[in-house]
Amino acid sequence: MNPKNIRLSILDQSPIRQGGTPADALSETIRLAQYAEQLGYHRYWLAEHHGTPSLAGASPEIMVTRVAAATNAIRVGSGGVMLSHYSPYKVAENFQLLETMFPGRIDLGIGRAPGSDQRTNQALAYGSQVGIESFPSKIADLTAFQHDALAADHNFAGVKATPTTAGHPPLWLLGSSDYSAAYAAHFGISLSFAHFITAHGGDTVMKSYRDQFKPSELLKEPKANLGVFVLCADTEEQAQRLASSRNLARLWRDRGRTAPLPSVDVAMAHEYTDAERRHLAHYKDRNIIGSPEQVRDELNELSTRYGVEEFVVLTICYDFADRVRSYALLAEAFDIQPRI
Repeated sequence: MNPKNIRLSILDQSPIRQGGTPADALSETIRLAQYAEQLGYHRYWLAEHHGTPSLAGASPEIMVTRVAAATNAIRVGSGGVMLSHYSPYKVAENFQLLETMFPGRIDLGIGRAPGSDQRTNQALAYGSQVGIESFPSKIADLTAFQHDALAADHNFAGVKATPTTAGHPPLWLLGSSDYSAAYAAHFGISLSFAHFITAHGGDTVMKSYRDQFKPSELLKEPKANLGVFVLCADTEEQAQRLASSRNLARLWRDRGRTAPLPSVDVAMAHEYTDAERRHLAHYKDRNIIGSPEQVRDELNELSTRYGVEEFVVLTICYDFADRVRSYALLAEAFDIQPRI
């Protein structure tokens, strides 16, 4: 596929590094969004994670407001709101308010995953008896509140989400399983598949989404993009060195240690056991790491395999300048035209 057909977007988890603060991470999010807009990236999504000292993005709605206010043209959205925890009515109103403030620029991405550990989940849903099994009903209610289309026999018939808007933020379902694809197809909404979580079998899931898609008032034809982890540097050796920070952080996390992102020096000094190397090898296919040419070729292969022309790119490394450089090299590799 011709690189010029590819559209690039960003998923930002607002990573916190050792020696840095959450305030630093959020400040870097704003600066990265502004730079991404200049580079010509299409959309900028803010993630939701709770109870972790390594990621600062606990409230995508707040960060969407801040990023949209600091930029002018790039689309901004949630990647995504973990709908299982929340009232669909409240989510609808939050994003109608955002649409009122930034018309035509807001995306509403929702997710099914908890985004936290079990006890934190309980704290988020405190006072609610609704569990994850009600997720499909919550999707239906969210779309109905968005478009004032609750059935006459619905428990909340007559309740309207305000402020009213001329347009509505496009709804995306973010997921890494066949369940998410089935929900997106059933409700006729867009799908963002997280390759950085599930690298195997996702092309089959994407095909199933397209085959089962039911046209809706929200979307007439299936629409999908792919969430990918990318770390790009001038050489493959440099990219792999930068990736060492995230590799060690992942190992820590899987061993029950939650901590900010370690520096490259700390990561390179770690003496991995054979068992640890085997453990990290399981993540290899989820990561696209290398020179601009290598990254471009791998993404073009994924574009063909998944049938997508948009990638939502997640990049995490210790130094902010290296992170910015990675996104700049990627945009250059795909000949993305900067905004003037």
